[in-house]
Amino acid sequence: IFPPRCPVCDEILGMTDSMIHSGCKSCLYPVKEPVCLKCGKMITSATREYCNDCAKKKNSHYDQGKAVFEYKGAVKQSIYRFKYDNSREYAGFYAASAVENYSGWIQRNKIDAIVPVPMYRKKKRKRGYNQAEVLAREISRGFSIPLRTDLVLRKKSTKAQKELSRKERKKNMERAFVVKKEAGMYRDILLVDDIYTTGSTANAIAGKLKAVGVKNVYVLTLCIGKGI
Repeated sequence: IFPPRCPVCDEILGMTDSMIHSGCKSCLYPVKEPVCLKCGKMITSATREYCNDCAKKKNSHYDQGKAVFEYKGAVKQSIYRFKYDNSREYAGFYAASAVENYSGWIQRNKIDAIVPVPMYRKKKRKRGYNQAEVLAREISRGFSIPLRTDLVLRKKSTKAQKELSRKERKKNMERAFVVKKEAGMYRDILLVDDIYTTGSTANAIAGKLKAVGVKNVYVLTLCIGKGI
């Protein structure tokens, strides 16, 4: 009834297409080395270990982050439809790309649970779904790793991060999340979100996860900006 659509052009896929039109693949920009060893942003010099942002940061709680695509070009509209136009079917392609690029990284880090960045319940009820949870569920299937949507809760609504300065983003995330003590039963958790900007959200959640006993928190996002 609802034929699958290409995540780039949103046109119906043909019988010989597999999740994306072959001609649309070139419209995406996969993250490539060299990247920041902390957040995973692409950087210009292979002799540097960290982007400028991560080199300046103190008290970073998450251990390492990776992203699938650069946040530019056609992927911007793709993510917009994924988040706001109910194009949840895109998650299959997104997750397959994540599995293709980072299966070795996830296996080396011995991830034992996948946790999506939660959405405030009223916002989720209005939209009908949490795009980070949809993506995390597909990634969970790809790696056969348990998905836990009940361990991290968003207890208050916050302003959209894209509307705030770096300092305001950090403050915006303070006291926004609640982590259940049960999360401490896991040693290595993979936190999944759609877009990484400054890392304020990931850092806030990682700090609370470690406070209940989680040893390592890794971050995997669909898109990320470019580092300097």
